[in-house]
Amino acid sequence: MLDQKLIRENPTFVKENLSLRGKDYNISHIQELAVKKKEIDIEVSNLQYESKKLSKLIGQEINKSKNNNSLQLNNLKKKGNEYRIKISEFEEKQRIFDKEINNEILSLPNFPSKDAPIGKDESNNVQVKTWGEPLKEESLKSHWEIGESLNLFDFTKSTKISKSRFITLIGNGARLERALINFMLDMHIKNGYLELMPPALVNSESLTGSGQLPKFSNESFKCSNDDLWLSPTAEVPLTAFHRNEIIDKSQLPIKYVAYSPCFRREAGSYGRDTKGLIRLHQFNKVELYWFCDPRESLEAHQKITADAESILKKLNLPYRLVDICTGDLGFSSSRTFDLEVWLPSSKCYREISSCSNCLDFQARRSSIRTKIDKKNTYLHTLNGSGLAIGRTMAAILENGQQNDGSVKIPEALVPYFGSNYLKLA
Repeated sequence: MLDQKLIRENPTFVKENLSLRGKDYNISHIQELAVKKKEIDIEVSNLQYESKKLSKLIGQEINKSKNNNSLQLNNLKKKGNEYRIKISEFEEKQRIFDKEINNEILSLPNFPSKDAPIGKDESNNVQVKTWGEPLKEESLKSHWEIGESLNLFDFTKSTKISKSRFITLIGNGARLERALINFMLDMHIKNGYLELMPPALVNSESLTGSGQLPKFSNESFKCSNDDLWLSPTAEVPLTAFHRNEIIDKSQLPIKYVAYSPCFRREAGSYGRDTKGLIRLHQFNKVELYWFCDPRESLEAHQKITADAESILKKLNLPYRLVDICTGDLGFSSSRTFDLEVWLPSSKCYREISSCSNCLDFQARRSSIRTKIDKKNTYLHTLNGSGLAIGRTMAAILENGQQNDGSVKIPEALVPYFGSNYLKLA
């Protein structure tokens, strides 16, 4: 969430920064509302000051007068009531303006970092580096073909249970999923993360705090009888875990890792990746999340990205790191590094983790602060997949496929999976 004071006092700066996203944001109405709200704030403050002065006069009059019904005292009390009525009326105006301003500001995205590449869309993203040797043989099978041949999952029968783009994992498929979850959690815990297992249902305030509401309401599944939604990512409950708190600076940085099921409508996918494990309505993910001192978030961004990368390296999966341009940044992010894993059947890299520095954007929306130099200051938050489980499974199946139809399991995963090869059971 952007700072209301900044919008009120420096709208040109706000508009210029937002325009880096490649879209024109009209903030003139918000700025007008913010100015009017400030005028009301001043009026309320003046009235409260005068009311306090009057209360002292009434007290003094009562002490020096034996007649509590004197004309002077009654006039002072009458004036005091008038002040209270006026203050109440202006406070109601404050609430109305606060709600209207808040609703409009909540629809504005975060400022892009000055270090992010300037660009309009994903074609302007910048490849920073690659790791590993991509498998580029001809006639390689897709992960869904391998999965079907090894009886790892079933899409067709899953439509009887729910609808299309859901999956039922079978036998070794379920086993591989569990192995990946446990492997990733153990790796991150060794790197200093504290494991949480948050609720899968989250309220509207939680979604608003992390930036999913109000803009992305059509992307989430809502329970119609409750103010509860199926969580689209563990980023939502992890942000809300410290909502409305002042965290002692000595506890920072706080580093959480959480496994969670994630639910998304994928309303804007327009038929892309309808086959396989890449774009499902329900999928599992291990999420990394940091709360840190604002002065340390740039360094923290490098570290959280490296922690996500370490999983790909341990699994020996070729990948590249991409610096996301200003026009392709997520709503809450100021700067994002995407990790894209190599999928041989598509002969391209596909996103498997987005590691984002949100600065104080989510902390301001969720009122999460710390004290720096005796002053309450909004924390910085960072998040990144560590990793998306289904996409990791897809990469293992495609990169580990063998001529005899089996799949070689990455060495680091063998103790969790229990075998070096995945074969037809």
